[in-house]
Amino acid sequence: MSRFVDEAKIVIKSGHGGKGAVSFRREKYVPKGGPDGGDGGDGGDVIFKVSDTLRSLYDHKLKRIYKAKDGKAGSKNNKKGPMGEACIIFVPPGTVILEKESNRILADLAETSEVMLLKGGKGGYGNARFSTSTNQTPRYAQEGKPGRELELLLQIKTIADIGIVGLPNAGKSTLLSVLTEAKPKVGAYPFTTLSPNLGIMNYKNVKQVVIADVPGLIEGASRGIGLGIRFLKHIERTRALIMLIDLVDGDFSKKHEVLLKEMGEYSDTLLAKPLLFVGSKLDAAGRSKEAEFLKSSMPGEKLCISSLTRANIDILENKIVSILEQGNGLT
Repeated sequence: MSRFVDEAKIVIKSGHGGKGAVSFRREKYVPKGGPDGGDGGDGGDVIFKVSDTLRSLYDHKLKRIYKAKDGKAGSKNNKKGPMGEACIIFVPPGTVILEKESNRILADLAETSEVMLLKGGKGGYGNARFSTSTNQTPRYAQEGKPGRELELLLQIKTIADIGIVGLPNAGKSTLLSVLTEAKPKVGAYPFTTLSPNLGIMNYKNVKQVVIADVPGLIEGASRGIGLGIRFLKHIERTRALIMLIDLVDGDFSKKHEVLLKEMGEYSDTLLAKPLLFVGSKLDAAGRSKEAEFLKSSMPGEKLCISSLTRANIDILENKIVSILEQGNGLT
């Protein structure tokens, strides 16, 4: 199975235009046949397409150079050379394409499913194009225009309605598996999840909500510590966030401060998203911890749940849909 890779550097090259032909008609009883050299074919384009079956850039980590085919030369009888075959590169939904040198965004494949990024070189004109009243037998043609080359940085930014964020081992993957049909691997150790998992919550068979379990954040994540910024960027495109806090272990306020600090230092837009605070592992923590959590100084709406016993999971589902509908996240 391919590993999850959310960033890859590649080089793309469009095709070289084909050469124009130098040719003259040779017809019986026509002593001076005119020029009939055809144009060269255009070089192939480089096109990116979204594939819903892809979830990783792993293949692009292995293959770094992508080149479209060159256009073919023109020929006699004014025949244009065949165009070079395009190079089509398939990427996962949510891929952002940046020019590596400038870090400038060239295309965002959350907004479109296909983009032509490099145009192939134009084919050269054949000598038939250069015939004039003063030069009826031109013996020259154009070379084709060269293709272009770019070094790119590809990045995946997960697209989901809801992002579940929290410190390592808060129970994010378990909650995702309860809310959706996703089956992430779960274990009782930090950084269980090494890549974002996506699942679809079918709400009362009427609405579908895409939920992402984002790997655990730690203090310093916004500065690249631990798995850091690699996963913070997956929260950017979610419409709302569930902040999952372990009721059993540690100080609620401290966990809350760490999570808000790391998200805020990465991007102010993360803190502007609708946010629901959810206490996890209610079955192990007990009702006293639940009361303490609900009375804590954390601002906003709070709810305690147990993924194991499914306590309050139905209430959580209702709140998720309500938050998205208020923000026009669902239709």
